[in-house]
Amino acid sequence: MVDAALIQQCADPGLKPAIIEQFIARAGSEDPLAVTVRSGNRVVLVPKPKTADEAMDVIRKHIGRNATRVGITQYPAGLGILEAGQLKPDLVDACANIRMGTALFAKVYRIVLKWYGNPTGEEALPQVLDDAIIAWQTGYFEGEAVFRTPDPDDEKRAEPEPLASESADERSRDGEQEDDAEIPADAVASDPNKAGIRIDLSGIGAQR
Repeated sequence: MVDAALIQQCADPGLKPAIIEQFIARAGSEDPLAVTVRSGNRVVLVPKPKTADEAMDVIRKHIGRNATRVGITQYPAGLGILEAGQLKPDLVDACANIRMGTALFAKVYRIVLKWYGNPTGEEALPQVLDDAIIAWQTGYFEGEAVFRTPDPDDEKRAEPEPLASESADERSRDGEQEDDAEIPADAVASDPNKAGIRIDLSGIGAQR
């Protein structure tokens, strides 16, 4: 079992520790040097690396040809890599691998959560986690390549806010409506042709 203190120190803060622990337990490996290679649905047998250099050699041999996962989180080694020379030993460093892997899984989790309508009830979360782990293992969710799909959090941050002029216009319109509503009925100018009905005529002719 991966050290809980290491997870707490290195994992992405966007996910709850309980989710991260389940993710690593179900989709990851206890060995920081673990390399898994797949060609389609077939697992390619590779020698078990004993050192970081050996692990990097295995990764370089298969990168670009086969799906290669590495480390504690079984991070997709080829993500964003165009050639083997771009590979960094961070992939097989325990803390760095946890940091990169949990950050990427957090995005996958948010993609699945959004598809479910961002539920907040605890009863929905196990299904979201199950689907997120399957998406991590396969690289796909509902036909989308999850590792390259935009992060829903980035989409929220990119949404334009209302312009200040629009807000001012809305406040102005609201103010006019409020002013109209507050004008008392007897403050409205009366028809001058009807003004006479307010004059007291009872005294006319009283001296006769």
